[in-house]
Amino acid sequence: MSTIEQRKVTVVGAGYVGSTCAHLLSIKNLASEIVLIDVVEGRPQGIALDMNQSAAVEGFGGRVIGTNDPKDTADSDVVIVTAGVPRKPGMSRSDLLEVNAKIIVSVAEYVQRGSPESHVIVVTNPLDSMVTLMRARLGFPGPRVTGMAGVLDGARFCWFISEATKANVQDVRAMVLGAHGDSMVPMPNYCTVNGVQLKDLVDRATIDAMATRTKNGGAEIVNLLKTGSAYYAPASSSVVMAKAILNDEKRMLACACFLNGQYGFEGIYMGVPAILGKNGVERIVEVPLDLESRAAMQKTAGSIMADVQVLRDKKLM
Repeated sequence: MSTIEQRKVTVVGAGYVGSTCAHLLSIKNLASEIVLIDVVEGRPQGIALDMNQSAAVEGFGGRVIGTNDPKDTADSDVVIVTAGVPRKPGMSRSDLLEVNAKIIVSVAEYVQRGSPESHVIVVTNPLDSMVTLMRARLGFPGPRVTGMAGVLDGARFCWFISEATKANVQDVRAMVLGAHGDSMVPMPNYCTVNGVQLKDLVDRATIDAMATRTKNGGAEIVNLLKTGSAYYAPASSSVVMAKAILNDEKRMLACACFLNGQYGFEGIYMGVPAILGKNGVERIVEVPLDLESRAAMQKTAGSIMADVQVLRDKKLM
């Protein structure tokens, strides 16, 4: 990994998620060069100019480069892929499958060619199938290709727990496994408030209601916004993963990882706890699961494999 003075991070997609990622990368001083690339001419350039003009106020030293040319992304240390069509009210993440798959294929081509040693974090939905497709197209080792899943879902769960318990959200820890979608698996047994288990703070009905709201967290925001989807929390979740890799933090974060026998699954991407450091996914952490959680993990695996099979049938993988 490059030193901080030489770090280069590319964000693919200058929509709300991508531009917020670029802004967070800048103000956290995580790279000397942040490339924001989009197919829409002028948009990434305008956003980059605006961000660079905020540097004197915010005090960051990196430079944001807006571009439409994939050549400008070459030699990136980390690539965060946010490009894709967002959900509209009534749509599931799987409804986006084919259109966003074609975007992933085009991005993989120039990342493989220009940044063969990079770490790739996929944000594009449907997340688990898109990160599976990205790795297949890149041919990179599994630990260097991850998906932003459980960090965001866990953050949503944390907020709902904070509201229910009246505790500061900074004291809340929550875990969500499985697909980043309707079949995700919230793990109340691994949720705590400053070390106190959630089950000792609220009743089961409240926990179940929060878990359900977490599963529908993205859809709730889509329905409220009407013309867009969430971007602040997804961007924050993506950047915390990039930061863990860039700074070799060895942080345990739930993200979509390539499973090689862990949790009983082989050759599939799924949200699980993992240690992230300079080598990407340095260890997948297997936590004990009760029968209910195991059944839910089987269900979520089935939904992921169904989407992946559609990609294979369409000759995209």
